[in-house]
Amino acid sequence: MTDLATRTAPPRTGAVRRAAPALVGYAAVRALGLVVLALWSAARGTSAHTLLTARWDSLWYTRVAALGYGYEVRLPNGDVHSNLAFFPLLPWLERLGAAVTPLSYADAGLVVATLASLAAAWGIFAVADRVYGPRVGVGAVLLWAVLPVGIVQSMAYSESLFTALAAWALYAVLTGRWVTAGVLASLAGLTRPVGAAVVAAVWTSAAVSYVRDRRTPPADGGSAVRRTAGVLLAPLGAAGYVLWVGHRTGKGPFGYLDVQAGWRNGFDGGYAFARFIAGKFTSLPSAAAGVGLIAGVVLIIWLYVVCVRQGQPLPLLVYAGAVTALALCASSYFGSKPRLLLPAFPLLLPLARTLVRARPSRSAAVLGGLAAASAVYGAFWLNGAGPP
Repeated sequence: MTDLATRTAPPRTGAVRRAAPALVGYAAVRALGLVVLALWSAARGTSAHTLLTARWDSLWYTRVAALGYGYEVRLPNGDVHSNLAFFPLLPWLERLGAAVTPLSYADAGLVVATLASLAAAWGIFAVADRVYGPRVGVGAVLLWAVLPVGIVQSMAYSESLFTALAAWALYAVLTGRWVTAGVLASLAGLTRPVGAAVVAAVWTSAAVSYVRDRRTPPADGGSAVRRTAGVLLAPLGAAGYVLWVGHRTGKGPFGYLDVQAGWRNGFDGGYAFARFIAGKFTSLPSAAAGVGLIAGVVLIIWLYVVCVRQGQPLPLLVYAGAVTALALCASSYFGSKPRLLLPAFPLLLPLARTLVRARPSRSAAVLGGLAAASAVYGAFWLNGAGPP
């Protein structure tokens, strides 16, 4: 099913009603996670609101929204943490929210993340519905909601915003709306560095369409123009910000890489991550964690192979492959890798297909158990010492 040109698109009328079961289920899972976080935090004497809006990356986004770029922290080891590492779309929306409402920048970020998470859930449903039907769409959304790191979807982070833009960009590609896909890909590129994965999906799909049109010219001559416009629009967001950072730092097109190096972020093909996992086997207590990490990586790779074997559409395969490669092969903070994989929702489609084939009572029990486990883990995680 790599070519969906012949599949009938869901009717536009009643689109909200069609997605309603997925959105209601998603909201219920996220509400459970927030309730457990509030209770856990109250028992520990911490603030759930602070954990969601004013720790780790959310503080950096808020500072950009309030003061703009130019802030940096110099660590004793010589590393320089610059806020230029954080892409601007979320801070822009935080600033807009604070300007038109009484909300603080942090609370505006929380509202943006909440609305974006619902938009992401709807986008995931739309993509899965387009490919496999509405039941798989609901299953995919619920599985995305119950991921162990699902609490990040409710934080003032950029993952929900990025996933929403990516999912709807992919849906636009699947339905031949090339200009919309290009605009959304450009906005995704203004949100996170992994926006390159959305651009790759748009470009690869367009290239295949160009080849197909050479063999069978389309009846609509304007489609090639719209497709070209989408291809040209897609990289503008990421390229524009990266070039601006290079100009600001005086280091040219590679200035952003220097900024990331100050955070010890980079792309080393997974060498640093492999060394991190190998280091877990130096003692018996930590060896179990090493085994768990290896099992997790194997599971992710296996899911991608299944996606390929099941014939997922090309844009989904390109996007999920790029997100997975960038997450696993980056030399960044290793505890954040589950969060970096959060936007790779096409990996969940094989599991969603399996889920909807089971008896409803069994599927409900599985999802209920996963939702409870995700809520507890999210509360434990956010009340821990390290950033997600």
